[in-house]
Amino acid sequence: MNRYLSCLALSTALALPGLAMARPVTLNTTLKNYGGDGAYLALYLTNASGAYVRTLWVAGEKSKYYKHLTDWHRATGGNPSQINGITGASVGAGRTLKVTVDLEDALFDAGYKLNVDAAVEDMRDSPREISVPLMKTGTGRSVAGRHYVAGFTYGL
Repeated sequence: MNRYLSCLALSTALALPGLAMARPVTLNTTLKNYGGDGAYLALYLTNASGAYVRTLWVAGEKSKYYKHLTDWHRATGGNPSQINGITGASVGAGRTLKVTVDLEDALFDAGYKLNVDAAVEDMRDSPREISVPLMKTGTGRSVAGRHYVAGFTYGL
């Protein structure tokens, strides 16, 4: 029995890291020259049902404006623990936000979506400015946003 448990423990230890393998994914969000202040952006992941999974990055450091990232803010309940260590400055018009995140292999081609909410001071909010399926074949393909994003791409 001990030999069986030892083999089971060893095979589990060898198999589990393969299940949790992650790869670096670079997210590029290029804004249009919309003629306003810097944009706040929330990049986040949803599952096949559209339910929030996790925040990947938030551009914009003043939390009082996060409520304008409406879909993302509603999904997180405004909980600051959702963004610890993954925030940066807002993004100016015509500029590109480039961030690299680790995403598990199991998320690709499994119905998950990359989403971007956008908000600009004194301009309208744009929930789900971008929503694209997370697919290996989608890497490098530029997608235009609805209001502020000229192009969004992701690459492995």
